[in-house]
Amino acid sequence: LQGKIVASQKNAWQGDKSTVIYFTNINGLRIVGKGGLIDGFGSSWWPCKNCQRPAVLGFNACNGLSVSYLRITNSPQAHITINECDGAIFSHISIRSPADSPNTDGIDISSSKNIFIKDSNIASGDDCIAIIGDSSYINATGIACGPGHGISIGSLGRNNDNVEQVRVYNSSFTKTTNGARIKTFSNGGGGVQLSEVTFRGFRGTSANDRAINLACGSPGCFNIVLDEIKIVSSQPGKRASCSCTNVHGRSTSTVPNCNYSLR
Repeated sequence: LQGKIVASQKNAWQGDKSTVIYFTNINGLRIVGKGGLIDGFGSSWWPCKNCQRPAVLGFNACNGLSVSYLRITNSPQAHITINECDGAIFSHISIRSPADSPNTDGIDISSSKNIFIKDSNIASGDDCIAIIGDSSYINATGIACGPGHGISIGSLGRNNDNVEQVRVYNSSFTKTTNGARIKTFSNGGGGVQLSEVTFRGFRGTSANDRAINLACGSPGCFNIVLDEIKIVSSQPGKRASCSCTNVHGRSTSTVPNCNYSLR
């Protein structure tokens, strides 16, 4: 992709509003941005909170996918969606939308496996990366996230979905509302059980008093590990805290201290 693609603004849009550019059932697809830019013209959509708003770039059932050196800005909703894909590499992706742009996830992953996202910059008004619905073996490394809501698993619990084998390495979060989080629907009906989750090597500051918040319902979350974490308050002289509810696991070399609230 060379040059610039600009989506139609809301008043000029005709037809399906799900995605600006959509690929489905294409195996071995390779997209190289070469500095090209896709502009979603999201500013014409964002004020309409109850409107269906399109994602900019969507992939469905595309196996062996490779996308690199692509720039996307100002999506009406999610910038990239990945659904039912097996084997995909996204590298050197640049995503930029304002912090106050609504529901503008950077990359949404659903019902997919063996997805690698690396060496990318994501600034959005929502999750930098969101992983939902029967997804597994998701790896993100070298991600510069912010502003945004961090990297999220979920929301889970509406259906009987599994998400497993998610790894995030060597990534930074700047001016984000969260770092790494797992979200669930309250009274979703599908049931959620969290286990075998490790948070390791986090460093940084928190604008909130509660730097670590793990809140699980009954019977709880099991085998949760906090290791080599140091998160302090961004306000000089103030102490950050840790809160764990129904969490079974261990904490080592972690600041703020979570040992007192882990079971």
